[in-house]
Amino acid sequence: MDIIYFVMSLALVQFMVFGILVGRARGTYGVNAPATSGHPVFERYFRVQQNTLELLVVFLPALPLYAHYVDIRSAAGLGAVYLIGRIIFLRAYVSEPKSRSLGFALSMLPTVILLVGGLIGAARALLAPAH
Repeated sequence: MDIIYFVMSLALVQFMVFGILVGRARGTYGVNAPATSGHPVFERYFRVQQNTLELLVVFLPALPLYAHYVDIRSAAGLGAVYLIGRIIFLRAYVSEPKSRSLGFALSMLPTVILLVGGLIGAARALLAPAH
């Protein structure tokens, strides 16, 4: 499970970096807290961070569930795709929000696979006859 914990840690570090980028954008574009709108580029950084948080809530528990019930290596691989997808999402959304689809898909699809796989695995374990 060490690889899974490593991927989870990377996802948390990535989220923190996105938060730092939001803070930098606040300073660069003069958007003082607690405002969450003002300059369009700041708003893009803020939305990337918020969208990442929304997905992270599902991704983080789904990753170890899938690893436990399905397969550790493929879980780690899906986690890596998620992380890359978030980077692509950030770059695309900040430069041109309409171009964010690839990054979104590369982070949403692995999350859905992890969640569904974990759910099916947990259901199978629950329904398995006791020995």
